Amino acid sequence: MQYIDIDTLKFDDKGLIPAIVVDASSGKVLTLAYMNRESLKISMEKELTCFWSRSRQALWLKGETSGNTQHIVSITADCDRDALVVAVNKDGPACHLGTESCFTNPVFDSEDNHAFTPEGLMRLIEGRRTEKKAGSYTTYLFEKGIDKILKKVGEEATEVIIAGKDDDRAETIYEIADLAYHVMVLMIQMGISLDDIRDELASRHVIDHKVKQEKMTGDAAKQ
Repeated sequence: MQYIDIDTLKFDDKGLIPAIVVDASSGKVLTLAYMNRESLKISMEKELTCFWSRSRQALWLKGETSGNTQHIVSITADCDRDALVVAVNKDGPACHLGTESCFTNPVFDSEDNHAFTPEGLMRLIEGRRTEKKAGSYTTYLFEKGIDKILKKVGEEATEVIIAGKDDDRAETIYEIADLAYHVMVLMIQMGISLDDIRDELASRHVIDHKVKQEKMTGDAAKQ
């Protein structure tokens, strides 16, 4: 990957550049802060967010006192090179008020345009479990219990296999969506969160990376 030289970034007349911090897993915007050249270099060296505090006029290593550190996954500049997006894995709340994100005050919501997210679907499914809705298929599954939910997961997994075996892309997508939904119902029933699954997948990625590195080292030793 070709990285740009930080000397090509456009800092303002106070030597600052806005840094939009987002959760690397969910894409959720966490905070807007500012960096100068020194704090950006520290951030890259430590792989921890370091900002310039405009109120204190000093460097600010996020989490140094609170423990709510932000581990940097990537830093990307916009097309004009005058703003940054910093993707992080966070150890705690991003906001000094103790909330996950600094952006918690709704200003406007469209009645016509909606964004789908797995998190939103999980909340809807949870709502059907805690506040049962007459005629809801999801509520029906919870009322029938774990055996019914597991049966549906098994049936949908079979449907995915059949569609995949037929090499029917559209049908496979449809059946995978059905399977994902029923797996989410199972997750809610068992108290499993999306973060639990993300953490498990992330741990496997690390293991896979180590195995790959070990294999490369072994292959090199044979040459």
